Amino acid sequence: MSADSGHQEASADDRAIDLARMRSEYETAGLDESEVAADPYEQFSVWFQAAVDARLPEPNAMVLATVDANSQPWSRYVLCKGVTPAGFDLYTNYESAKSTHLAETPAAGATFGWLPLHRQVNLAGAVERVAAAEADAYFAVRPRGAQIGAWASTQSRALANRAALEAAWAGVEQRYPTEVPRPPHWGGWRIVPHSFEFWQGRPNRLHDRVRYTRPSGSGATWQIERLAP
Repeated sequence: MSADSGHQEASADDRAIDLARMRSEYETAGLDESEVAADPYEQFSVWFQAAVDARLPEPNAMVLATVDANSQPWSRYVLCKGVTPAGFDLYTNYESAKSTHLAETPAAGATFGWLPLHRQVNLAGAVERVAAAEADAYFAVRPRGAQIGAWASTQSRALANRAALEAAWAGVEQRYPTEVPRPPHWGGWRIVPHSFEFWQGRPNRLHDRVRYTRPSGSGATWQIERLAP
């Protein structure tokens, strides 16, 4: 009993979040392996447009999974800023933790989750740096504040306080009163998938999962198969 509260303090069990009974039924239309596009990029485009049309927030947000030098996995949300037949692009500080991981282990996984549509797309593959000219072109269309932030932030490093970050931002703003060049330590990474999985929620947890895989070699044909839920 707390001396000043007048009631018994809650135990750890009382404070536990009960997740076991949380349920959402998925009543959406199915996904058949015989009806998907032959190319996973085309299928991704169809689903991505559906997420945009549904006005879902941040439809280009994806969870990026990396592995560090000690085989420790890490994941975080990032924004995908380009999808072409060459791969999926994201931009960041090349000195950040995720960039260090990608340089040490040049492979990654990513997940797009469009939960109101009961859909997700998982992909995995090798990674490579985006060409400097492409990074320049993307940086040029970023808002000025984001451009300044790319210079001001020593991403993933410890900061004394918020004021230090804001002071750094103000200093960069003064240094570049007009055009802001792309920092040499900032650019893009491209995931080149060798595997896609399209997941559609279905009733009774009998979900539809369609996987695309392609052997090594850019000319190889994508293989399509259904996976058990």
